[in-house]
Amino acid sequence: MVDVSILSGSASDASVVQRVVDVLNEHGVSWEARVISAHREPDVLDTYLRECDSKIFIAVAGLSAALPGVVASRTSRPVIGVPVSGKLMGGLDALLSIVQMPKGVPVACVGVDNGENAALLAIRILSLNRA
Repeated sequence: MVDVSILSGSASDASVVQRVVDVLNEHGVSWEARVISAHREPDVLDTYLRECDSKIFIAVAGLSAALPGVVASRTSRPVIGVPVSGKLMGGLDALLSIVQMPKGVPVACVGVDNGENAALLAIRILSLNRA
């Protein structure tokens, strides 16, 4: 069992994922990372979510940023969305996508490319169960 599962929609999100990993490692938090597209691999994502025992998900995604919402709609565990900057709107498109989830699909959101804050938020959530 790992504490945090880091999902990204594309290998191009690796630099943001690395920022998450660096902070989690600094704090001794266990993690695993996977690249799974909500658009291109919905069946793979569904299988992963059914089998995964992580306590928290961090979903890194750009453009339409569907990944955080799809994950949150299929699990009762906390989901933190990290919008990734893009060419068209500098990440504003991803940010708006993540913060405008429908009722019943809760996703916490941090700033564009801010993997560090996503990791710190995950650590704080984890600490609630350890107190």
